[in-house]
Amino acid sequence: MDLFEKCYQFVRANEVIAAGLLPYFQTIEENHGPMVKMEGKEVVMAGSNDYLGLSQHPEVIAAAIEAIKAFGSSCSGSRFLNGTSILHTKLEEELADFLGVEACLAFTTGFLTNQGVIATLVERGEHLFSDAENHASIVAASWIVRARGGNVHRYPTNDMVALEAGLKKIPRDAPKLIVTDGVFSMSGRIVDLPALVSLAKTYGARVMIDEAHAAGVLGEGGRGTPSHFGLKNADVDLTMGTFSKSFASLGGFIAGERRVVDYIKFNSQAFRFSASITPGSVGAVRAALKIIRREPERVARLAQITLKMRQGLESQGFKLIKSTTPILPVIIGDDMGTFRFWRRLMDEGVFANAVISPGVPPGMQLIRLSLIATYKEEHMDKILEAFRKVGKEFGLIG
Repeated sequence: MDLFEKCYQFVRANEVIAAGLLPYFQTIEENHGPMVKMEGKEVVMAGSNDYLGLSQHPEVIAAAIEAIKAFGSSCSGSRFLNGTSILHTKLEEELADFLGVEACLAFTTGFLTNQGVIATLVERGEHLFSDAENHASIVAASWIVRARGGNVHRYPTNDMVALEAGLKKIPRDAPKLIVTDGVFSMSGRIVDLPALVSLAKTYGARVMIDEAHAAGVLGEGGRGTPSHFGLKNADVDLTMGTFSKSFASLGGFIAGERRVVDYIKFNSQAFRFSASITPGSVGAVRAALKIIRREPERVARLAQITLKMRQGLESQGFKLIKSTTPILPVIIGDDMGTFRFWRRLMDEGVFANAVISPGVPPGMQLIRLSLIATYKEEHMDKILEAFRKVGKEFGLIG
């Protein structure tokens, strides 16, 4: 069979497009923060990871422009060779200080960060423990680990009993890394970090936490999941995060003990052979970090919005996955029903994310809301009214 035959036979997307129900690759024509223009009309953005609303902040935009003026549009090379500027090193120092750890290393994307760190640290004969709900970038990294002769153990989501059972089977002195999302991106649930850290200490494992959806969202001043539980980032061996969410830019980072970060810097192929983050992106992150530190009330405001929206949807009768994060998953229950629900929300002026199998288990297909700290009352009311109207049409609520 010809290599491209599977491509020619892939018609599902075209069928959904023809029905006008494709919720993916939607074009944003204008972006004004909580409001965007799509399909020629203004809609409330309820599907962005711009949690603190900083992507439209004048200081962030100005910092990106100034960085481009000073360093150009690209570094035109990898960090390993010519692509390290003073912008990069200053950002890494500032992030390490924010997180209370020794060192930080900035990667080009968050996906690349997880691949570049995990596949570098877990070698042949060593052990990787990964939560079943971890992000696809961690799953991809586990494939590399397995291909290189490492051992990969997946445990059910947030199941500390299963994790301990797996750890017990491995000699205590065998090299082990436990990797988990801090906030799971589909469900919005928070990892049981105190229990996980305790198990790691008991069984001689290292811990790496993916804070993509937690940095800037949870904890004191947005310092993430450890702070949320009264821990310090130093209580976790490695903290990974992204710049594409609360930090209003693009890129990723790994933070922790300096000697470990330096090892990754010199040995990660994903880091050494990728072009560095562009100056404009770095300038934007640095400005966003300054605002986060200066205005912790943004994190508090996001928590208030989250509470109001969750209570509003649950009071209407919708079934939500339990959590306290600004990711609100509303269960619909099947693929096409989710697509149709998404379409009707758009008709009512609200954009949200449709998540179907295999992104979630069958029967758990959902509309995922990602909330923004800069919502006004009218934005929240618009979202709730759209859900009320469409939910009644679909018979999901009374």
